[in-house]
Amino acid sequence: MKTKIVSLFLCVGMLFACNNMQKGAGIGAGGGAILGAIIGHVAGNTAIGAAIGGAVGAGAGAIIGKKMDKAKAEAEAVKNAQVESVTDANGLQAVKVTFDSGILFATGKAQLSATAKSSLTQFATVLKNNADCDIAIQGYTDNQGWKGSTAEQSAEKNLALSQERAQAVSSYLLGLAVPANQIKSVEGFGEANPVASNATAAGQAENRRVEVYMYASQKMIQEAQAQSN
Repeated sequence: MKTKIVSLFLCVGMLFACNNMQKGAGIGAGGGAILGAIIGHVAGNTAIGAAIGGAVGAGAGAIIGKKMDKAKAEAEAVKNAQVESVTDANGLQAVKVTFDSGILFATGKAQLSATAKSSLTQFATVLKNNADCDIAIQGYTDNQGWKGSTAEQSAEKNLALSQERAQAVSSYLLGLAVPANQIKSVEGFGEANPVASNATAAGQAENRRVEVYMYASQKMIQEAQAQSN
C-alpha cells in the first residue's frame, strides 16, 4: 500500500514537471509540501532550503519557479556543469549544479585545476546575476580506500577530502566577488549519498563530485509572497 501511495505522489510530480512554472505553482501550494518532501528525498536534498514558517502559496511558488527557470538556463551555459531542477525542503523549485571532481581536481587533491577555475569563473557570474538565490556547496567522494589505510581510516580521509574540495570551490567563488552571505553552507559528505554504484569505475567517477544548489532565499520567498497577494 505504501508503495502505491509513493508511486502516486511521484506520478503527480512528473505531471508538474511538464511545465516548470506550473511545477513551481503546484509544489508551492500547501498540500504540495508533502510532494516536495518526497521528491526532495529522492533527489537527496531535503536539507536545502531557507528557514520559513509555514507553507508557501501557489502564486508565490509560480513566481519562484520562474526565477529558478532563469537561473537554470544561465547555469546550463557553464562549461562542464551538469544542471537539473530539484525540489528544496520547502517544496519549491531549486537548481542543482554538479561538477565532476575529475574536472575540478587531481586524484586525491583539493587544489582546483585550470579547467575548474575557468568553469567556476563562468559560474560565479551566474551566481551574481541571481543574487537573491541562496547557495549550498556539497562535496562527495567514492568509497575507494587509501593506500596503507583501514576502511575506517579511508572513510575519514574521504570525508576530509570532500570537505576540502567543497571549501576550495567556495573560496574560489568568494575570490570572484560572489557575496559571502549568499553561500549559506559548505559541507563535505565523503562517501555518503552515492549517485551511482561504486562497483564500477564509471560509477565511482560519478560519485566523485561537487554539487552546488541554488535555492530560494528567505528574501525571495517573502517578495514572491508579497507579489502574489
